[in-house]
Amino acid sequence: MISQAHIGWQRLSPDVDSLVQLLEEAGIRTELQKAPQGPVKVVTIASGDWGKAAAVAAAKRVRWCAVWGEHLPPKIHVFAAIAGRNGHLILQTVVSEWQRELPSQTPFFPAANRPERYLRDMFGVEFTGHPDGRRWIRHQAWQEGQYPLRKNFPLAGTPAEMTPPDCLYPFHKVSGEGVYEIPVGPVHAGIIEPGHFRFQAMGEDILSLEQHLGYVHKGIEKCAEGRDAQGLARLAGRVSGDSTVAHSWAACMACEAAVGLDLPRRALVIRAILAERERIANHLGDIGACCNDVGFTFAQVQCAGLRELWQRQNAAVFGHRLLMDVVVPGGVRRDLDAAQIDMLYAANEGLRSELREFLPLLYEYPSLQDRLRTTGELSSKKARSLGVLGYIARASGECWDLRRDAPYAPYEKMVITVPHCLEGDASGRLRVRGDEILVSLDLLEELLRKLPAGDAAVEFPRIAEECSGIGFVEGWRGEVLAYVHFEAGGKVARYFPRDPSWLNWPALEAMMKGVIVPDFPLCNKSVNGSYSGHDL
Repeated sequence: MISQAHIGWQRLSPDVDSLVQLLEEAGIRTELQKAPQGPVKVVTIASGDWGKAAAVAAAKRVRWCAVWGEHLPPKIHVFAAIAGRNGHLILQTVVSEWQRELPSQTPFFPAANRPERYLRDMFGVEFTGHPDGRRWIRHQAWQEGQYPLRKNFPLAGTPAEMTPPDCLYPFHKVSGEGVYEIPVGPVHAGIIEPGHFRFQAMGEDILSLEQHLGYVHKGIEKCAEGRDAQGLARLAGRVSGDSTVAHSWAACMACEAAVGLDLPRRALVIRAILAERERIANHLGDIGACCNDVGFTFAQVQCAGLRELWQRQNAAVFGHRLLMDVVVPGGVRRDLDAAQIDMLYAANEGLRSELREFLPLLYEYPSLQDRLRTTGELSSKKARSLGVLGYIARASGECWDLRRDAPYAPYEKMVITVPHCLEGDASGRLRVRGDEILVSLDLLEELLRKLPAGDAAVEFPRIAEECSGIGFVEGWRGEVLAYVHFEAGGKVARYFPRDPSWLNWPALEAMMKGVIVPDFPLCNKSVNGSYSGHDL
């Protein structure tokens, strides 16, 4: 059953304009900025007020979204995104290369913990008051004092003949009679990417889980420097292969905002069709995988078959099973003709017919639900403090969805239902995914029915002057953010993508306390964070 649209706790937070006023009332001087362009308000504050601004925002139930930096020698610009009731506020401040301390926002927003450590590792900005001084990314591959996202760091780096082994990371310990430790990964069976999980357990019960990621860092941000908008879109589509539409759309949205380019409505509607198809394909795969992890292989086979048919149609209509490189700056590379629209309609109805019988079975099948219910519970309060996004948050009652709450075209003219539940367990996450598929099928029908005539793309203009932009897209995992800065002449000076996995991975740690070891794969799959989306 699909829940009715829920206002969510974030409806109680201030709108963006009121949030700026609250900062001023707290004695924090703000200066409104014209850049980066996009669906945001941008203010500059003094570096000494960085932590105080977070304290003011946290007291008003504001959601923390991201922090990133940009090296403009001899200064380092630092940005943080926070979300009010009706959109996002970007805080900006500046530190010098020599005096690069900044008050940490982590004491007020636990969600900022890993992103601030990443920024410190990549730029050398020290966050005073941060509770965790350990390096976070790429481990031993860069020497102390090397900061890969500074402009003077070469693209190829300065690699040693052999990277030192990553065996010295000081994991937190739990001691006591009968307590033991289980290391898992970073290399796993199957085809998933590397990530290390360190369990402290007693008997079958997990006392704590700590993750360590960063084993497949790709240098996405550094590789983006010097590309044009088209090259950036291709790169963005490879941040995380299962979210290629969301990341390329967010990057293109940022590029188009930077140059003030308006797109034809047909292009925007086709982008939404791609995004909803991406959501459906991934939810089908994960529902099947969750069932497989508890031995319910019948459901896994059914989901795998439906997903395969869906992706074959992606290839037939859009030229790629994962929809890669279809979203381009200025619109989309593939238009739809009447025959293809009929094919998509038919596929919609076929999938809906299958799910009409299949999903109720999953939601109530006793032996399946016995394993899912009360497994891997994440409370609403914890989800809120971690800034968790997408289906994980919605299964814990936190149902923020950009398509409804900070709508962008073409969703701003559509009624968006956001499925949610309050249980916060693996069963709830499976149910939310299933209900989201049904919602997406409805949206797809509406998008196809209302597909306007006209062009599917316009020419992306030549960039003469320096400019920057921000894009926000609701991907299947949750909110995707992209920041793009072009230098004069149109080359990318800085690209920052923020995958929702940055905020969702810590949820897996939080939900594992008291879970038995054999249920870890199920909990992990019910979250399904992206390694690649984290290891930029």
